Amino acid sequence: MGVNPAQVKTIESIPALPVSFFKTHTIVTGDFPLDRFFESSGTTQTINSRHWVADVDLYRQSFSKAFELFYGRPQDWAIIGLLPAYLERQGSSLVLMVDELIKASGHPSSGFYLYDHDALSETLRLNESAGQKTLLIGVTFALLDFAESYPQRLVHTTIMETGGMKGRRRELTRTELHETLCAGLGVTKIHSEYGMTELLSQAYSLGDGLYQCPPWMRLLVRDETDPQQVHCSGRGVFNIIDLANAHSIGFIATDDMGVLHPDGSFEVWGRMDNSDIRGCSLMAP
Repeated sequence: MGVNPAQVKTIESIPALPVSFFKTHTIVTGDFPLDRFFESSGTTQTINSRHWVADVDLYRQSFSKAFELFYGRPQDWAIIGLLPAYLERQGSSLVLMVDELIKASGHPSSGFYLYDHDALSETLRLNESAGQKTLLIGVTFALLDFAESYPQRLVHTTIMETGGMKGRRRELTRTELHETLCAGLGVTKIHSEYGMTELLSQAYSLGDGLYQCPPWMRLLVRDETDPQQVHCSGRGVFNIIDLANAHSIGFIATDDMGVLHPDGSFEVWGRMDNSDIRGCSLMAP
């Protein structure tokens, strides 16, 4: 792009690598064995992204510290993963994260549930009766299936959706999704996780559609028609700075659109036109 590093004085002027490069190139910083990667789920019609990882412990530190920042110690929760399709393939960074959080929880009811909704419903019932604080992390289509088949009222359980219809159901707006889940599961808010294969950090929404980043992750917005026009707030397409990406690239130009507020929080509206449909596809507001 012809940017002279010596002339870079602001973070807005640092070039961001288009996220699509993870589909076509090996994105690494330094020299390390290419024996471990995270891979996006995508669809049969798309090329999956690969994020080569030099140090998985760095990823563990990132998601562990972020979880504690937003939710406290995993030991205080029963953590349940409802991630069919992700568990059935290799290389999912989401599965690794949830698996590590389940282990850190140490609660006997923590674990993955594939398609056994009977067992999941019974586990939630027992945790509710015991007043056990529970976090149910699920991919969107699986949470909707569960809420329709096993409607209930959850008081001590937090529902966190990670996005993703994967062609299983009609795409919903985020408002429609959250209203449906709240009605089916008897909760007042739905939490959300914002992450992707190309990032080693996650942002979280605690139920109002407003995402917050951990201190080592930050968003900027670029103009849709002029990608070199980058701003610290406003509407546009997201550029993400992720300092946990120490061995790949810490400055990524995504295809996600929304609004970035002056305090660093952001709302996700959807994807740019013509961008690939991803496994954790985002929904319109």
